[in-house]
Amino acid sequence: MHSTPARPGRGLQPNVLGTFNTIVMAVAGSAPAYSLAATSAVLVGSVGLGAPAALLYCAIPMLGIALAYRQLGRIDVNAGAGYSWVGRTLHPFLGFLSGWALVVAATLFMVAGSLPAGTMTLTVIDSRFADNTTLATLIGAGWFLLMLLVVLGGARLSARTQLLISGVELVILLLFAIVALVRGSSGTGAGAAHTFEWSWLGFGHFDGVSGFASGALIAAFYYWGWDVTGNLSEETRDSRRTAGLAGIIGVLTVFALVEVFAIAVNVILSVDDIQQHSANVLTVLGEKVWPGVGGKLLVVAVMLSTVATLQTTLIQVTRSLFAMGRDRTMPAAFGRVHRSWNTPWVAVAAVGGVALVLILASLALGRVQRILGVAVQAIGLQIAVYYGLAGLAAVVAYRKLLLRSVPDFVLGGLWPLTGSLFMFWIFFEALGDFSRTALTLGLGGLAVGVVPMLWYRRRGSSYYRPAKLDASRTVQAEDSSGYTDSATIVTDF
Repeated sequence: MHSTPARPGRGLQPNVLGTFNTIVMAVAGSAPAYSLAATSAVLVGSVGLGAPAALLYCAIPMLGIALAYRQLGRIDVNAGAGYSWVGRTLHPFLGFLSGWALVVAATLFMVAGSLPAGTMTLTVIDSRFADNTTLATLIGAGWFLLMLLVVLGGARLSARTQLLISGVELVILLLFAIVALVRGSSGTGAGAAHTFEWSWLGFGHFDGVSGFASGALIAAFYYWGWDVTGNLSEETRDSRRTAGLAGIIGVLTVFALVEVFAIAVNVILSVDDIQQHSANVLTVLGEKVWPGVGGKLLVVAVMLSTVATLQTTLIQVTRSLFAMGRDRTMPAAFGRVHRSWNTPWVAVAAVGGVALVLILASLALGRVQRILGVAVQAIGLQIAVYYGLAGLAAVVAYRKLLLRSVPDFVLGGLWPLTGSLFMFWIFFEALGDFSRTALTLGLGGLAVGVVPMLWYRRRGSSYYRPAKLDASRTVQAEDSSGYTDSATIVTDF
């Protein structure tokens, strides 16, 4: 069986996270409350009552990518995740660009996440200041610095913080989801703008293929972030099983939450309600469901969700840079781990410095909504690239095992491949729809990665001479060692 190349210096601390903590990280990474608040109005504006269908049909290929992550994590435990897997199956250049795309997406999200955190904090304190971009930026920067310190404190501190923050968020969301659906279906209390129809889960509300593509582009953002489990694999107990399984459960959990809320929005809010309150759909929903305090509680949930996903995104980007520094495809200092905290402190400091500069520079772009729109579009391009490459990598790594059984073929080949093709499809669809600024950030961010890639390739990094990933060899080695079927494609469920 392949063994991970020797790693100079001190590594990350193993066995810190258990299955439950890893699942919490996956859900927090997708930030269900933040996603609902930031994109519900846009999704409804694009596909109308078809929002639940868009989320459903985007979740299916996204689950294929989660299956791909699970399979790749079984044969290569690496904090770089897709950066390592794609490089060792498809090509090192594609692997580096996969890791670079995550770094760019995460760095942009520091802005896209910090600003709403500031805005929501002001809304909780005094809604009159919520539109003050400068004040929101400064408070958002404060939240970012706090999460930076938590991440610097190590995976154990990060997990405990997530249990508190995400726990409160999920309790609020679950409470409102249940009450909203009960009141909406009964026509009492909150009042129902529409009666639930099964057609909301069909294709009838899409305006052809292009309409479906538009909805899918927006819906994909709801799910991004669950893959933090792959970046935490070196710090997870029984990571060959736990990290991938937690990612799948995370996708399913987030899907259930956002689908229920999308249906609740359709049932309770009219089109006029959504259009008039596009920046705070959840607040209006909260007031309809629970007049007086409902809106404030959902604002708190969004604020906590945003802060939580800032932390998981910091973990993703710093672990990716750690793996790159360890492989000498980025400055070797990124691979240094603090003796007491067991975190890649140089990578954390570098990301923190760059992100703070970008957060403050974003003031030049004007209002928060404009900044978020550009950032979300640019991030979408990055995640489509690295998710799509990971799906292909899983099929290539398991190609010799796919015909052993129907589950092997479907779960290890067909589903991940479908997810990969879907990601590339929405990438190319986006090129014609996104703003010039978003395309410049998205494609320009990818292009910049060519410079360090060629520089460190020329300096002889061993990453560019990889030992190829082959799942069949892993299975044979584990079978001979007495760990039969520990890397088979059939799921753990």
